[in-house]
Amino acid sequence: MSRIFRGVFILWIVLRYGLDELVLSSFQKPWLSVAARILTLGRRLDAPRGQRLREALERLGPIFVKFGQVLSTRRDLMPADIADELARLQDRVPPFRSDLAVSIIERAFQRPLAEVFESFEHTPVASASIAQVHFAVLRDRGGRLREVAVKVLRPGMLQAIEKDLSLMRTMAGWVEGLSADGKRLKPREVVAEFDKYLHDELDLVREAANAAQLRRNMEGLDLVLIPEVFWDFCHSEVMVMERMTGVPISQIERLREAGVDLGRLARDGVTIFFTQVFRDGFFHADMHPGNIQVSLAPETFGRYVSLDFGIIGTLTEFDKDYLAQNFTAFFRRDYKRVAQLHIESGWVPPDTRVDELESAVRSVCEPYFDRPLKEISLGLVLLRLFQTSRRFQVEIQPQLVLLQKTLLNIEGLGRQLDPDLDLWSTARPFLEKWMLEQIGPQRLLQEIKDQAPRYAKLLPDLPRLLHDFLKQPSRISRGDLQELIREQRRTNRLLHGLIYGAAGFILGLVAMQLVAHWRLI
Repeated sequence: MSRIFRGVFILWIVLRYGLDELVLSSFQKPWLSVAARILTLGRRLDAPRGQRLREALERLGPIFVKFGQVLSTRRDLMPADIADELARLQDRVPPFRSDLAVSIIERAFQRPLAEVFESFEHTPVASASIAQVHFAVLRDRGGRLREVAVKVLRPGMLQAIEKDLSLMRTMAGWVEGLSADGKRLKPREVVAEFDKYLHDELDLVREAANAAQLRRNMEGLDLVLIPEVFWDFCHSEVMVMERMTGVPISQIERLREAGVDLGRLARDGVTIFFTQVFRDGFFHADMHPGNIQVSLAPETFGRYVSLDFGIIGTLTEFDKDYLAQNFTAFFRRDYKRVAQLHIESGWVPPDTRVDELESAVRSVCEPYFDRPLKEISLGLVLLRLFQTSRRFQVEIQPQLVLLQKTLLNIEGLGRQLDPDLDLWSTARPFLEKWMLEQIGPQRLLQEIKDQAPRYAKLLPDLPRLLHDFLKQPSRISRGDLQELIREQRRTNRLLHGLIYGAAGFILGLVAMQLVAHWRLI
């Protein structure tokens, strides 16, 4: 029964804010508009469509607000005015009662709160749609008192989410089946994507693992601080981590008064982002100002403080290589190479003409080079690229959606910290250095090291396998023979690499000995 009432309420909100006209414009009939006005007591649609959608999602509650935030990242599907309006959605959610938070903690750890923490602040310091945070003090394994932040999942979230997601899937099916406009927006795909992100955020152990991995990855960079996770006190509903202190990055004047170099801070942000994306393929994908602070402590002055690791983006080696080559081609204005990369990767139909795609990409990107960040908008560039993508039937890759969102966050931070930051020139040396590492001697040595155990097992069996194949030619297909030849060639390259590497190493040692002997003489 509650599901029926919830469905009726959602339908009323949809009609009240005119969302039926927003997605079903090609299907809309005059009598439907009249009926909607009657059902909603004479609705008025004076406000822009994006504003109406944002306000409707806010009325529907935290889950729909989170859904709107995900939609704002899909600029390949959303018109610019709607995406911009949805980007304004914030998790301004009242905190739940502290006694509920205490009961969740005690149920998770099967003991009273006083046995878990030395002290616990019952008033939360932050509250969002999924969880809220309390400060506390605990005693670690070494007996030291540690200040911590305790993140507690909202009670009843899973049940509420499952109900709303079920209704969203039903509505998505209606929207997709009723009109061509609705089908183009791919509502089922968007709801499925939202389902995945939301369930990932509901598991705080997963978030703790994300934080631990990012902390390991960033240890040697000395640009960003990531809280330590206390695994003895982590549960799917409770996460305990090191308490971090800093100034929110949105408080520009306070940072400037404290003596923080804002230009350097902006450049460090670009370095952190590109390091996480291209070196690690594991990046913080929710870098809005609410999750970023700046340390003012003397020992870590001017470093970023990163918080909230519920949304993490990952890239494969193929994704990283493809993106790095694209960025490098962009920075060199080699638009033909960009077009070729799209065709080689299968993102566009194979019969696409390279010169036409090259011309289209040039017309989008060329006007924005050699201009400071304050004069360009990555959001506008991305929007125009998406429009071009639709013309050439480019398939937007799901794994890059979070990357697009994070790029927009980086742009927003850059505008706040240093409007004169030239993102292109800041990122170009990093990408070119990374590309050199991918194709240079270090990469070859790493590949040899990684593949050596495999080939060590394969080499003794290779003559026998070859003899067996040649002895029974009737069973050898052309494909098998070609694969065998390719494997033999890879083996030869490996042997050559090992021989040349060993020879170089020996020659280096001989040269060092000769130099040492010459100095003694």
